[in-house]
Amino acid sequence: MAITGNGSLTISLSVFVISAAFLLKVEGQNLGTDNVSVIEGEMATISCRVKNNDDSVIQLLNPNRQTIYFRDVRPLKDSRFQLVNFSDNELRVSLSNVSLSDEGRYVCQLYTDPPQEAYADITVLVPPGSPIMDSQEDVVSEGNETELTCTAMGSKPAASIRWMKGEQELTGKMTVDETYDGMFTVTSRLRLTVSKEDDGAPVSCIIDHPAVKDLRAQRYLEVLYQPEVKIVQAFPEGLTREGENLELTCIANGKPQPHQISWLRVDDDVPSHTVITGSDLFIENLNKSYNGTYRCVASNAVGEAYDDYILFVYDAPTTIPTPTTLNLDNTQDSRAGEGAPQKIDHAVIGGVVAVVMFAILCALIVLGRYFARHKGTYFTHEAKGADDAADADTAIINAEGGHNNTEEKKEYYI
Repeated sequence: MAITGNGSLTISLSVFVISAAFLLKVEGQNLGTDNVSVIEGEMATISCRVKNNDDSVIQLLNPNRQTIYFRDVRPLKDSRFQLVNFSDNELRVSLSNVSLSDEGRYVCQLYTDPPQEAYADITVLVPPGSPIMDSQEDVVSEGNETELTCTAMGSKPAASIRWMKGEQELTGKMTVDETYDGMFTVTSRLRLTVSKEDDGAPVSCIIDHPAVKDLRAQRYLEVLYQPEVKIVQAFPEGLTREGENLELTCIANGKPQPHQISWLRVDDDVPSHTVITGSDLFIENLNKSYNGTYRCVASNAVGEAYDDYILFVYDAPTTIPTPTTLNLDNTQDSRAGEGAPQKIDHAVIGGVVAVVMFAILCALIVLGRYFARHKGTYFTHEAKGADDAADADTAIINAEGGHNNTEEKKEYYI
């Protein structure tokens, strides 16, 4: 049978229309899935999703291309795989008790022509064990350097390690080693120079890993340091004067505690009757020959330290002392009780003020009596002779002119 030109054109158009419709149908079905990260021993879920499915078959394959689920049927005999959901648009499968051997690329497959595939990579996370923290030495002296190490073993992927001293973050040197089974061991070393302020400070190594949170190890620094020494004047509270007693106390703290405390007088001998009992020094009946610098020295296994006290004995409390020199350092000076001039003899000042006030009061009394005797007076002319009268009546009679010449009276002011 002959086919005309019009017939050939009709068949070609039909084939084109069918092919275009098929391609549109295939392209309209979109297959998708997601990668999964799971901690070893926990459960992973794989979801194969189809958009605009036309009843095409969905199946899930393992990394070895073995079928795990064909629609809602599980050909694979591994019971750890369980069907979570099956519909025209989704095949969702769970895998419990995940191990490192389960890691790999899983395939979601849609039976179209040609078949469509989407890939879900399962990554198994293995958390590290508890960190192991160690130090080069348990006890370190101030000013020396020590080294701390922190190790996180058997993780996947490799962990990272941070250091903290109190609230301060420190930087260590980290090394990573991979073991034969694909696991990682990470070690970090921290070197630091310690001071006495670091004694008792907490140092922590913190492990950062996607499979674990707040994993750390901690230890406290133990630092030895030489004594800190301070002399305190226990008596007297104010100036040191002749005839009085002096009591000094030496306060010394260190780690370890000072095993020896001694007193000496710089550039001279301690007075013969000085009593020294441990950290206390006592001198009775002071005199100016005792003036000088007295030093307390304390020592321990780390070293020794001292503090000085300058004794200056004043006269007995009848004069106002006048400072002669300034104390420019931290050395205590008895010329002001303790340290730089800071106390005044209020008893002496009060006595001086009382004497001054008494003198002023006496002066006021004398001036008052003087002005009382010399106050101004005046007499009228008619009162002449009244001073010599024996009484008031006689004074009036003796007055010049009496009462008969009152019109001629004149007054004179003297």
